[in-house]
Amino acid sequence: MSPTPEPGEFVTLLTADEVAAMHAAGRPRRWDRGAAVCTEGDVADWVLLLTSGRVKVSSHTATGIEVVLAVRGPGALLGEFAALDGLPRSATVTALEPVEGIAIRDFPGYLQEHGRVAVLLIRMLIGKMRDSDRKRIEYGAFDTTGRVATRLVELAERYGEPVNGGVRVTLPLSQDELAGWTGASREAVSKALRSLRDRGLIETGRRRVIIHDLEALRRRAR
Repeated sequence: MSPTPEPGEFVTLLTADEVAAMHAAGRPRRWDRGAAVCTEGDVADWVLLLTSGRVKVSSHTATGIEVVLAVRGPGALLGEFAALDGLPRSATVTALEPVEGIAIRDFPGYLQEHGRVAVLLIRMLIGKMRDSDRKRIEYGAFDTTGRVATRLVELAERYGEPVNGGVRVTLPLSQDELAGWTGASREAVSKALRSLRDRGLIETGRRRVIIHDLEALRRRAR
């Protein structure tokens, strides 16, 4: 896994000096695939700057159903809510593959010394809230196939690799996790994927998808 930050992640907004200062303020940590990086409900004061690998951010309903909130990759900042407001973690972060990062305990202190970063963090948090609002609208306005198409487009734009005949997305997300990300049952997601395959838009394999017509998939997502 390349440690190159992914486009749109927090670290891409920072200067080299700001990134170096963030590394100096923390210490390296690593987790194996499947390990909990942090757990919903825990009280903790550190944030993680993800440097390699990908994670899923999830929460559980009162009945124990997992809801996947996001997938994050190198360059992401994780756990900033709890570090800033002192409340318990609002979500669980799980390693989808071996991950490494820099754990920063005195994040408020770092922000006090780097005012520009604090402003960028505010903008990022606003972006997360806007994204959350957008997903709520999707759940009310889109059918399951539309929501699945939306998530596949997002994955293709962030993790896609050009191949003959389309874009390949290799991501260790199970169909159950994809269901949790789209707010649908596993059966409904399976039916949606079959519909997209029948239309020739995608090809699926074990934890991989090849998108044959990304523009058509975007149209179906809308």
